[in-house]
Amino acid sequence: MKTIQDPNLIAHYITQFNLNQVFTTSKHALIQLRVYEQNEIILHEGDELDGIYFQVEGRTKVSSSVGTGKSLLLRFCSPLSLFGDIEFVQEVVVQSQVEAVQQTTLLFIPKQKVESDLMDNHSFKDLLLKHLSYKLLTCTSASRTNLLGAVEERLASYLLTIQLQREFGKEIQTPYIPDIASLIGTTPRHLNRVIQRLTDMEILYKVKQEIVVLDWERLDEMSNGIRFE
Repeated sequence: MKTIQDPNLIAHYITQFNLNQVFTTSKHALIQLRVYEQNEIILHEGDELDGIYFQVEGRTKVSSSVGTGKSLLLRFCSPLSLFGDIEFVQEVVVQSQVEAVQQTTLLFIPKQKVESDLMDNHSFKDLLLKHLSYKLLTCTSASRTNLLGAVEERLASYLLTIQLQREFGKEIQTPYIPDIASLIGTTPRHLNRVIQRLTDMEILYKVKQEIVVLDWERLDEMSNGIRFE
């Protein structure tokens, strides 16, 4: 992580995401600009919360650990997203791991500054409420998918969420199969069987570290409209 001292860029993001009512000019000094590289952890589950994060560039992945020590995918996030709001309101440690999927820029406000300078701002409280309710919606959807959906549905939802463009034959760089299996709540052996079954159906195929989707429409039908975002 690196911190950038650039008041003009901070002001640009505040204007871009209509945060002027939350961060008036006098409040700009509260804000740090932080940049995280791909695969860098932004928030570690179980750590003490240090502040509120506003994602203004890039893409992040939010996951939560389960009793076996594995991770379960909750959602992918794009701008504008908030992190630390649940923990701040509930006064608990960080509940989920947040990882940068690509280079990601965030506005960061230290916890003590939030408490002393922002909690009397109705626009800030309205923003917290908006994002908290959105997380309730997405977590409910993710939980339903992870608990009730077949592995085929979960894999389809995962692939459709991470795709960059809807292009026939688009190749998707994929991490180690056990990582995907852990994220969607299955075993590597079962996931490999599912990939082979979808290969036999000519929906996709896997070559080394790439999954190539041949039929996005059938994959979309298989996902039942569920997305991890």
